[in-house]
Amino acid sequence: MKTIIAEKPSVAREIAGLLGASEKKDGYLTGNGYFVTWALGHLIGLGMPEDYGITGFDKASLPILPNPFLLTVRKVKKDKGYSADTSALKQLKIIEQLFNKSNSIIVATDAGREGELIFRYIYEYLKCNKPFERLWISSLTEKAIKQGFDNLKGGAAFNGLYQAAQGRSRADWLVGINATQALSIAAANGVYSLGRVQTPTLALICKRYLDNRSFAVKNYWQVQLSHNKELIDFKSTSKIKWEDKKLTGDTLKAIQRSETAVVTSVETKSVTEQPPLLFDLTGLQKEANKKLNLSAEETLNISQSLYEKKFITYPRTGSKYIPEDMWAEIPILVRALQNRENIKQTLSQVKWGRFNKRIVNDLRVTDHHGLLITDKIPSALNAKENAVYDMIAFRLLEAISGACVKELTDVGLQVLHYDFTAKGCKIIEAGWRSIKGSFSDDDTEPVQDLPQLKKGDDLKIKEACVLEKKTKPPVLYTEAGLLSAMESAGKEIENADERKVLQNIGIGTPATRAAIIETLFTRNYIQRDKKSLIPTEKGLQVYELVKDQKIADVAMTAQWELALQKIENNESDVITFQKEMENYASSITRELLQTFIAQDNLPTVICPKCKSHELIIRDKIVKCPDEACSWVQFRNVCGVQISIGDIKSLVSKGKTSLIKGMKSKAGKMFDAYIVLNDNAETSFEFAKNKNFKSNGK
Repeated sequence: MKTIIAEKPSVAREIAGLLGASEKKDGYLTGNGYFVTWALGHLIGLGMPEDYGITGFDKASLPILPNPFLLTVRKVKKDKGYSADTSALKQLKIIEQLFNKSNSIIVATDAGREGELIFRYIYEYLKCNKPFERLWISSLTEKAIKQGFDNLKGGAAFNGLYQAAQGRSRADWLVGINATQALSIAAANGVYSLGRVQTPTLALICKRYLDNRSFAVKNYWQVQLSHNKELIDFKSTSKIKWEDKKLTGDTLKAIQRSETAVVTSVETKSVTEQPPLLFDLTGLQKEANKKLNLSAEETLNISQSLYEKKFITYPRTGSKYIPEDMWAEIPILVRALQNRENIKQTLSQVKWGRFNKRIVNDLRVTDHHGLLITDKIPSALNAKENAVYDMIAFRLLEAISGACVKELTDVGLQVLHYDFTAKGCKIIEAGWRSIKGSFSDDDTEPVQDLPQLKKGDDLKIKEACVLEKKTKPPVLYTEAGLLSAMESAGKEIENADERKVLQNIGIGTPATRAAIIETLFTRNYIQRDKKSLIPTEKGLQVYELVKDQKIADVAMTAQWELALQKIENNESDVITFQKEMENYASSITRELLQTFIAQDNLPTVICPKCKSHELIIRDKIVKCPDEACSWVQFRNVCGVQISIGDIKSLVSKGKTSLIKGMKSKAGKMFDAYIVLNDNAETSFEFAKNKNFKSNGK
């Protein structure tokens, strides 16, 4: 017998159906010489400090450098700490029994770093020594699974992948556990969670937010002229940007008296825009955030669902290319789209027999090729799934289309002694831009048509006006912008040599970036302001504490990603990497324990119930230290974090300011004041004075 282990039950069912293992059992399927089971995600993980006999946050125990690292069954939070997840224990027992009954194992967890880690940690924890092979597939279609089984590879071929995954796992533990405990001990005011990737990501958001806030907006003025020639209306704008409004007005009057502009130069150049490549996961997440306002996490979940329904290939890819041997399948996929009603019309723009092979590059295909549709075309998807699927399908059609050729014209004009400029664009060959019919990018202004102009031409000024403009601050990050910054973190590095080495290296991986952003939300470090991501009071506090320390260094985090890639490619040693991480963890622990954390910003507030003790203000709660009194107020009320100012106002004045954007249990948004009665109990007060008991207590 052979045991096949997948990552999820849905994938196991697909494989079992193909192999004829149709008999259902508790936790697995069997038949035709196979057991087919599943892992339910990360069943096994690295042990926590308490597994090494270290309880609580103890300065004397830091840094914690496990040797060896212990593996434990996944734990879930209970009232009194953590305990083993019963569903994980049950499934692990089933897997162990099947491994014992089998001669060999076929690994069918997701084909990537984390999928490899899920299996290897189970294999190691169970002390299994059965031989295993790897099923490496990029889609769940019947054809792909059959090809995968025809090309099984020995498990040892993926040792580099496992070592990189293990190195990442241990590095995150060493940095996260030690840094979090060290800063929390130094702060003595609740838990300050830090992490190898989450903290540099938080630093990106905070720095951009502070740059935006401190930016001094300045007004400036330009003169705009309107012209008409050969029945074409077009505009020109002054090259000078005046900072004096009156001077601009005086200039406008002089220009209006002139009535004529003279063409001083005409420069025309041809520009070829190559089609975009296929999506990788980060590219899809960025596009879905811009166009559909989906979070990175939502896009990942939707694409994972489309993958499991066999409509697209494996989504957690970092590549935008396909290998040469897949090129023959592309016409089949394009032809299949004729069955998709809203894409059918677009196929007339595709030039059969002249497909662009720019996406073919064997050397640029990583674990998986770029995102593709499969030949199974969906008919019943929800609105968000449809929208994400169409993005992937349209991107394929764009990628195989020809280049877009534009003729860009730059015209110089002069009125009196003032220089003006007009820019024009003419589409010579639409190419890939005809797929969606969009001829300029969303973030650029559409360029106007210009008539035939030559040097020395006189142009009448139909109208002249003043444009008032403002200098623009650095834009706040959206999720799309943050994903770009994470993806190209190496480009922001100031040291030229480091920047060159790390120019194509980001922080995190396509598969983990969404989870990192979600972690920052969970930790209450960031929040959404419409489409923008901004830091919370707590997020800014953490940033101010660590911004000059190694833990927030984007360059260092990018270097680790580079080191992990080398381990994966068997070009570097995981033991050396772990030693470096231990040294780093020791270093940041020392740094953080010495951090001076001013508590001056916390007000002194006396308990409203017992009237005798100073309240303890924490991130999650405000409480009276006297157990007999036991007054407590949770900081998070109906999904909104209550500020320090509002806590002070509530206790001293009996009422907060109007708190907006709270969410009821029924999911309805509401605004209300939190008020305190004579018995120190809180309730909501609405504009119409309707009160009901608060869940904040």
